[in-house]
Amino acid sequence: QVQLVESGGGLVQPGGSLRLSCVASGLSFSFSSYTVSWYRQAPGKERELVAELPRFDDSANYGDSVKGRFTISRNADRKTVYLQMDRLEPEDTAVYYCHIDRWVSYWGQGTQVTVSA
Repeated sequence: QVQLVESGGGLVQPGGSLRLSCVASGLSFSFSSYTVSWYRQAPGKERELVAELPRFDDSANYGDSVKGRFTISRNADRKTVYLQMDRLEPEDTAVYYCHIDRWVSYWGQGTQVTVSA
């Protein structure tokens, strides 16, 4: 049974940084063979893609609102995907979800990120 466990969310002031982690377990294939991504959902808004790393590829894709501020990375040995978030803004406040996909999609439970003074 595939499980994704996120951590690293919390309250941070505008301009601050956070690093989210997502550890996968129960995978049937190598972690590198999954497309890994982070999504977020703010209250009253639809879930949106924040960042994505395609399978077997280090060329990341980012949502327009986070380009230049967020960085997604993967450690295949630790089966972990990270999201480094810098220069955070109040508009980044949302629940952040880890997602992996290899024909079948899996989601984490979400971690709250709140950016407020």
